[in-house]
Amino acid sequence: MIRTYEEALSWIHGRLRFGVKPGLIRMRWMLKELGNPERAITAVHIAGTNGKGSTVTYLRNMVEAAGYEVGTFTSPYIESFNERISINGEPISDAEMVKLVNEVKPVVEKLEGEDLGPATEFEVITVMAFLYFGKIRPLDLVIFETGLGGRYDSTNVVSPILTMITNIGFDHMAILGSTVEQIAGEKAGIIKHEVPLITTVEQDEAKKVIEQEVRAKQAPSYWFEKDFTFDDYQALENGEQFSLRTPFGKLEKLQLSMMGYHQVKNASLAAVGALYMKDHGDFSITDDHIRQGLQKSQWMARFEKVRTNPTIIIDGAHNEEGVKSLVDTLRLHYETKRIHILFTCLNDKESTGMIRSLEEDADTITFTSFDFPRAEKASTLYNHAASPNKYMNEDWKQAIASCKERLKDEDDILIITGSLYFIGEVRKYVKR
Repeated sequence: MIRTYEEALSWIHGRLRFGVKPGLIRMRWMLKELGNPERAITAVHIAGTNGKGSTVTYLRNMVEAAGYEVGTFTSPYIESFNERISINGEPISDAEMVKLVNEVKPVVEKLEGEDLGPATEFEVITVMAFLYFGKIRPLDLVIFETGLGGRYDSTNVVSPILTMITNIGFDHMAILGSTVEQIAGEKAGIIKHEVPLITTVEQDEAKKVIEQEVRAKQAPSYWFEKDFTFDDYQALENGEQFSLRTPFGKLEKLQLSMMGYHQVKNASLAAVGALYMKDHGDFSITDDHIRQGLQKSQWMARFEKVRTNPTIIIDGAHNEEGVKSLVDTLRLHYETKRIHILFTCLNDKESTGMIRSLEEDADTITFTSFDFPRAEKASTLYNHAASPNKYMNEDWKQAIASCKERLKDEDDILIITGSLYFIGEVRKYVKR
């Protein structure tokens, strides 16, 4: 019997020793033992390389604005492990986490007597989410974000009313494949028979793969630029504005509080999802609900301003596509500012391309590291950089202090970016 929250977390994290094992056979076995709670959930399933978390947030807030209770399952967490299982944006309580662990622990241990292999940490937390939303706390809608890929991701046992794919980029290539086609094939694995798909995927080679899956599954599909698009784009001082054209109607001058041109695509994807649910489902969602939800939406560590005087912004750009979006946002909103960047990443990431992109707009760039098994050394990142104004410090707190000394006036801003595991630590530290 697990009695405390600390014991519960320790047991969950203890599953990390089993690594990453894509596949659904263990998930289906455990869920059957628990009475298949996933079958009782009304769900939306979202995959993609970047933008999943923001898209989840936009959709949640729009549906929530219409008066519904919405659950979310996301990863990784930023500040609290409980964030991964949330209701209306609020993480479940420590007591609920303990209760969930005690309910799934006997099943997880029973699995170890089978020949299927032990459950991983992600499989365990996914089973907990299905149990929570399927039996303990049923809701109007639950939005599931894939953890890795799609086809063999632990969340892919869900039977959703709608699927979404945000984009395709190069990340987790050792598992998902080294080409756009291979990665797209893994993401397209979430597409279900006759379940509609909405996507903002843009590469032609990725589209071909997804189109093949759509035809095979006889799934209705809605594509960015073909079936829906946005125009009248305007970068605002603290957000973005755009108009959205969809098969379900037009929405003029929508406003976002999250910054970045890429956020307009994420918001458009989520808004089309909400409009589809209104048009084809049992959800009473109005245009005003969509407006309110989009404008209200914030997502931790996504171009988040955590300090002013001096300005400090954190952003979890942990792959090349994420870094490109960060750089584009800086050019849109801070073109006249002096940009100081603090960066670190994991050693299984393609760091050179990220560094090259960041150097293009950085007046100074500093490299650091943090306490994590796969964290890259600051010295390694430093050696990849070509900037004449590069610095390094293996201690990230000292690195932040050094960077702040370079902020002389309001034209200087500090961008702290890289691994989301790192950004979670930084966010708590800087906000204190």
